[in-house]
Amino acid sequence: MTDDREPAFAKVNLCLYLGERRADGRHELVTLFESVGLWDELDVRAADADHVVCEGVDGPNLVGDALHRLRAAGWDAPPVRVQITKRIPVAGGMGGGSADAAALLRLAPRLAPVPAEVLAELAVGLGADVPSQLRPRPSIGSGTGEVLEPARIEAHGLLVLPQAFGLSTADVYREADRLRLGRSRPELASLRAELRDEIKARRPLSERLIVNDLQPAAVSLAPQIEDALAGARTAGAGTAIVCGSGPTVIGLFWGPDGLRRAEAAARSLRSRLPRATATEPVVERGTAFDAERVRVSRNLRSF
Repeated sequence: MTDDREPAFAKVNLCLYLGERRADGRHELVTLFESVGLWDELDVRAADADHVVCEGVDGPNLVGDALHRLRAAGWDAPPVRVQITKRIPVAGGMGGGSADAAALLRLAPRLAPVPAEVLAELAVGLGADVPSQLRPRPSIGSGTGEVLEPARIEAHGLLVLPQAFGLSTADVYREADRLRLGRSRPELASLRAELRDEIKARRPLSERLIVNDLQPAAVSLAPQIEDALAGARTAGAGTAIVCGSGPTVIGLFWGPDGLRRAEAAARSLRSRLPRATATEPVVERGTAFDAERVRVSRNLRSF
């Protein structure tokens, strides 16, 4: 077996509409995912036994769970050592752990045969964000995030404002339940239809649709997030929202020059928010992801 590498792209939620909690503990939702040019990297090598190494991240790793489930599904590649180089903010709402697990699933068929339908089933079992990262691209997610519909979004750049602290996704969802933020199923269905129509019209999303229902819960647990939201707006972002379960904040800059304006905004904020950076959506070519077209300098900024 030769060494292999795979990028694991961060995800952002350009909107997230929260539904009611189901009997299995998960929440119905409608969201607009996209993958962006901030990524972890998986380096996979032959080893005596399966082993996952991720410096700076303690406890169980979702990649280890993905490896275990692959083996249980009959994947018979030689034992591997997976080294994860982290660049996506940990516990930041950008799906870093899910991205890593999805990257391993994408890489797995290069090491030993595994049917695409098995990979899809494993992705659903690993978590709500993993299916969207199995093939990183813009998509509307529904169900708990596993029902995906490809979407084409107008050109834009993103201002990314990670925080110096993390938030537990489970804690944020519990707070959302306490605050009773969930919407009814008919309301979710209506918002999904509006979102599809807006995307089909091929124009920037209207501000009324760029909403994260988890944002009040994240801000309730960490009020300092408000400073980042205000900073993004002051720096010129058309809209600023908490990304996923937070605490990372993103600002949207629509238009072909959106990346340039997001970069300028990041520079203007670094004196008060030193982790500020800018990025753009990942470009998909067929089934490959052209990371070279996403400027590496943005991914190398240390969080």
